[in-house]
Amino acid sequence: MKPGPLAHLVEHFHGMEGVKGSNPLRSTSPHCLSHGVARAGFIKEYMTLKVGIVGLPNVGKSTLFKAVTKKQVDCANFPFCTIEPNVGVVAVPDDRLARLTQISKSAQTIPATVSFVDIAGLVKGASQGEGLGNQFLSHIREVDAIVEVVRAFKNDDIVHITGKIDPLDDIETINLELIYADLATVEKRLETQRKVMKGGETREQKLALAALEKLFVVLSAGQPARDVVLTEDEDKSIREVQLLTAKPLLYVVNVDEPQLKAGFKIDTLPTEIQIPLCVKLEEEIASLPESEVGEYLKALGLEMTGLDQLIKKSYELLGLITFLTSGEKESRAWTIRRGTKAPQAAAVIHTDFEKGFIRAEVISYDDFILGNGEIGAKEAGKMRLEGKEYVMQDGDVCHFRVST
Repeated sequence: MKPGPLAHLVEHFHGMEGVKGSNPLRSTSPHCLSHGVARAGFIKEYMTLKVGIVGLPNVGKSTLFKAVTKKQVDCANFPFCTIEPNVGVVAVPDDRLARLTQISKSAQTIPATVSFVDIAGLVKGASQGEGLGNQFLSHIREVDAIVEVVRAFKNDDIVHITGKIDPLDDIETINLELIYADLATVEKRLETQRKVMKGGETREQKLALAALEKLFVVLSAGQPARDVVLTEDEDKSIREVQLLTAKPLLYVVNVDEPQLKAGFKIDTLPTEIQIPLCVKLEEEIASLPESEVGEYLKALGLEMTGLDQLIKKSYELLGLITFLTSGEKESRAWTIRRGTKAPQAAAVIHTDFEKGFIRAEVISYDDFILGNGEIGAKEAGKMRLEGKEYVMQDGDVCHFRVST
């Protein structure tokens, strides 16, 4: 049987290993480092952020998960110890909520949340079913963004699966496996799409075919799906495909304390998509009482915990913002995508609110604080009445008027 394009691509890339200067993924080329901001076609309009933590075995992935979620998982020094994904839901740090609760005398304070998913380790060949490849690929499709943990620290007691410490090599292995998996998915979709269209073509089918053909070309060249330029309609036509390399990507570089203090970074990775962290240190911070965390961070010369850094970077990468509601019952934070209009923001609270939307009563957070609450802000003329075309801003304190 004649091998398909996927087989040729695998043979081409793997055949170049060990040849100095010939590995197409060890460079600053886009397919290795591209991350991009999430396109509308690949993420939900509004969401509870779900971040998948991935990495090769023994790079500190599960330890990071345990640290940032304060949830114990099996972190034994053994490949594939995390066979099923562990999910931890954590609060998004937002100092504004405490002030709103105080001013409104709210009975409850409800932060926005992020779900961190610890996904079982993978190895070279995961896209072909090696290791726990198939399980890994199915679990990672469910997340909104991917955090790749790569190892820069040295410790002879913790054996790296490849036998060497090389963060760029870790990145190559993971990203190439994701590209392989996406290429296989697109190849199958193309075959099905062409068969279906033999009996007649619709506009939607033509759009899907055009999008898949563009994706096939780019993936075959060893580049991620996020590099493909699609029209808005093409984007919509393949929205359900959920390609792995279309997802926004961050790198956590696991370093030791001396490397952290020295400001270690991977030169070939853009600064905005890498977070150097000492995962061992984060684990220590997670075990401290909340009241002691600030002093501990100050002593270490750190501004925020690893969790805060991950959430902040993830929000930026996905283009997410927060709007707020506040009253006697509760003060609450809600996550939406930047550019969301008022009716769609209202639907985050209840899906019926979008259809019955009348108007939004909006006060900026700063004006809410200066007015010591809604009444004071309204008396100062700081409450605005906004309609269906209003684009929500980060920190808007809102009350939605809807018909029932």
